[in-house]
Amino acid sequence: QVQLVESGGGLVQAGGSLRLSCAASRGTFSTYTMGWFRQAPWKDREFVALISWSSTGTYYADSVKGRFTISRVSAANELYLQMNRLKPEDTAVYYCAGTTEWSTRDYDYSIWGQGTQVTVSS
Repeated sequence: QVQLVESGGGLVQAGGSLRLSCAASRGTFSTYTMGWFRQAPWKDREFVALISWSSTGTYYADSVKGRFTISRVSAANELYLQMNRLKPEDTAVYYCAGTTEWSTRDYDYSIWGQGTQVTVSS
C-alpha cells in the first residue's frame, strides 16, 4: 500500500505564495494520476488540481486556475503544488491523493496523505 506524506503548509499573508510537496513514504505513485484536494472548516472536501502520471495532462478547479500549478517528478515519487497569489478563501487542509482514473471526484482516489494546513491571513 502506497503511503503519502504532505509538507510545506503554513501561515502566509494574502497575496503570498507557498509550495506544497507530497512524497511516498512507502511504495510508489509513479503510475497514478495524482491530485490535490482541500477541505476548509465546516465545508466538504473539494478538488483543486490533478496531473497525469506522465505529466502531459493537468486540470484545475476554476477557483485556482491561473494561480496554482501542479507538477510532479514521477521517477522520484514527488508531487508539488505551487500556490501563488493566495487568498484567505484558500485556507484549508490540503491533501494529495492518487487514482488510476482521470477524475476530479474524491471517491475515485484510493491513496491519500494525512494533509497539511494552509492558512492565509487577510
